[in-house]
Amino acid sequence: MDSISRERLEAVLQALPRLTIGLVGDLFLDRYLHLVPGSHELSIETGLEAYQIDHVRNSPGALGTVLNNLAALGVGLLAPVTVIGNDGHGFDLVEQLKRLPVDPAHLLRDPDRLTPTYTKPLRPDGAGGWQELNRLDVRTRRPLGEEITAEVCRRVERAFHSSDGLIVLDQLVDEDCGVVNAAVRETLAALANEFPHKLIYVDSRRFLRRFRHATLKGNRSEVLTASGRSLPDGLSADEDRALVADDQVSSALAELARQNERPAFCTMGEQGILVSRPGEPARLVPGCPVAGPVDIVGAGDAATSGIVCGLLAGCDVYEAAAVGNLVASITVQQLGTTGTASPAQVLARWDDGREFPMTKHQ
Repeated sequence: MDSISRERLEAVLQALPRLTIGLVGDLFLDRYLHLVPGSHELSIETGLEAYQIDHVRNSPGALGTVLNNLAALGVGLLAPVTVIGNDGHGFDLVEQLKRLPVDPAHLLRDPDRLTPTYTKPLRPDGAGGWQELNRLDVRTRRPLGEEITAEVCRRVERAFHSSDGLIVLDQLVDEDCGVVNAAVRETLAALANEFPHKLIYVDSRRFLRRFRHATLKGNRSEVLTASGRSLPDGLSADEDRALVADDQVSSALAELARQNERPAFCTMGEQGILVSRPGEPARLVPGCPVAGPVDIVGAGDAATSGIVCGLLAGCDVYEAAAVGNLVASITVQQLGTTGTASPAQVLARWDDGREFPMTKHQ
C-alpha cells in the first residue's frame, strides 16, 4: 500500500496497547436471534409466523462497534461515556463489555431510559449465510434530563483529560435525544478550543456541522449535508452523477476542514477515504480491493477505529486514512455481523495490497 509503509504500520500496531482512548455516544446492544433452520411455525392465535429461535448472540453496537474494533486492534484501555437503562438489555450489554478492555467508570445508568437495543432476527438463507429479517429497535425517544446531561458533561471532561484522545459517535438523527446533545457539544468545543493539540474526533450522522474545533468524519451524504450542498438535478448518466458528486464532496470536505481548523475525513466506499487538511484541497487515499461478497454494516466505524489509532500512534492524516482503509477492508468481508480486524489481519491485508497496487487519485 502506497500511503503507509509496512514498517510504519507495524510501529502503529505496536503502539496501541499503550493507548487509552475515551469515547462519547450512544451505546447499543445488538441482539442477534438465530432462527431454527427450516422452521416456519404459525401461531394458533394470530396465524402469523412465530419465529423459533435456538441461539441468541449479544454484542455491543453503535458506540460499541467502535469499542469492538479498537479492542480487536489491541488498544490498551477504552473509557466510554454513555447512558444506558437500568433494565435487562443494560445487564446483557454490561456483560458483553466485561469481555473488552473497558473502564466502566463513566457508564451511567438512568432508570428513566431504555437501553438502546437493535434486535435482529436472522434466518438461514440456504447458502451457508444468514438473511436479516425486520429489525426491532428499542430506545427512549426524548431528551436526557438536565441532571443526567450535566453529569455526562462532567464525565466527558474527565475522560478527555485521562485519555490520549476522544472519539465522539453521534449516532441518532433525532435532535438532542441521545447522549451527544447540545450541552455535550458545547463541552467538547470548549475542550477542543482549550487543548487544540489533543484529538477530538467526531462522527455524526446528521449534525456534523454543529461540532466546532474537532476533527470531523462523515460519509458522502453526511459531508454534503453538513456543508449545505446537494447534487444537481438533470444528470443523465450514473457516471456523470458520480463525477459531480465526488467533486462536490471534495469541495465540501475542504470547506469543513477550513471552518473547523482541523483535518476532515470522508469515507468513499470502495474508493477509499477522502482527506482534507485546513487550507488544502481534499486528497483521496485509495481503498483496498477485496474479492467476493461484502457486508458494509459497520464499515464506517471500522474506518474510524483505524484512523484514530493511526493518528494517536503518530501518523499523519494520510497514513491514518490508509490504516482506516485496511481495517474496513477486513470487516466488510465478515458477513451477517459487524466485524473486527486483528493486527495480524491488518498486516496480512497490507501484504495483499502489494500484489494489487492501488492507483492514487488527487
